[in-house]
Amino acid sequence: MERGPAVGAGLGARARIRALLGCLVKVLLWVASALLYFGSEQAARLLGSPCLRRLYHAWLAAVVIFGPLLQFHVNPRTIFASHGNFFNIKFVNSAWGWTCTFLGGFVLLVVFLATRRVAVTARHLSRLVVGAAVWRGAGRAFLLIEDLTGSCFEPLPQGLLLHELPDRRSCLAAGHQWRGYTVSSHTFLLTFCCLLMAEEAAVFAKYLAHGLPAGAPLRLVFLLNVLLLGLWNFLLLCTVIYFHQYTHKVVGAAVGTFAWYLTYGSWYHQPWSPGSPGHGLFPRPHSSRKRN
Repeated sequence: MERGPAVGAGLGARARIRALLGCLVKVLLWVASALLYFGSEQAARLLGSPCLRRLYHAWLAAVVIFGPLLQFHVNPRTIFASHGNFFNIKFVNSAWGWTCTFLGGFVLLVVFLATRRVAVTARHLSRLVVGAAVWRGAGRAFLLIEDLTGSCFEPLPQGLLLHELPDRRSCLAAGHQWRGYTVSSHTFLLTFCCLLMAEEAAVFAKYLAHGLPAGAPLRLVFLLNVLLLGLWNFLLLCTVIYFHQYTHKVVGAAVGTFAWYLTYGSWYHQPWSPGSPGHGLFPRPHSSRKRN
């Protein structure tokens, strides 16, 4: 009989704890939602500014041209100086896969929510197919340049011994080294991905301005793309500081910028193209003037 009040008090304390935890979870969810909406709004406004996008091109050029000078002021034993570091293996080597996954989800949501048309969504997603073709074609071209400009060398304790083997395959089969002009494919890919993602993400500002559906999932996907864009900028800086020769990096970045110009800067504005980001998604404002 004496245990009844104690048991009731214990149950009441547990109920109060559960209620407190429930309130705490609600507050945390509200804070997370507020941060998500605030962060996505600010990031969209930043990426949607034409002036800042032009400055971003200048930023990438400065990173590639002047970034290598930082190698005299950084620790050469840092983790980012190793070819086998986690970010180099998991992200840089698979940069196009990460870009397609994150950016593809963003483009899919934005275009379909704005138009509800599968054909239009597929047309906009085809820009990623073109990007993949550009990446594959550039990689093959870089290998061809290395083959045409290279020679076969045998490493010896005294140095390198030149061999007359005619091509890379026979040279490597003999256990030697093929050395030619190697355009930095990592610099090309990171530069191209940075420009591509900045161009695609800039649409979100106009999307929000038109009052289209922008729930938490879409905003989260957008912010994940913004974070990936920031990571690509950081890894591009690490690449130009620690890896490859100077001209190899500059040429790689120049080719990446030229590939962006041919696609986003020129071809995508033509009617027989996949279309530029945002094309056909938003209603055009009607003119208030009446014809006489």
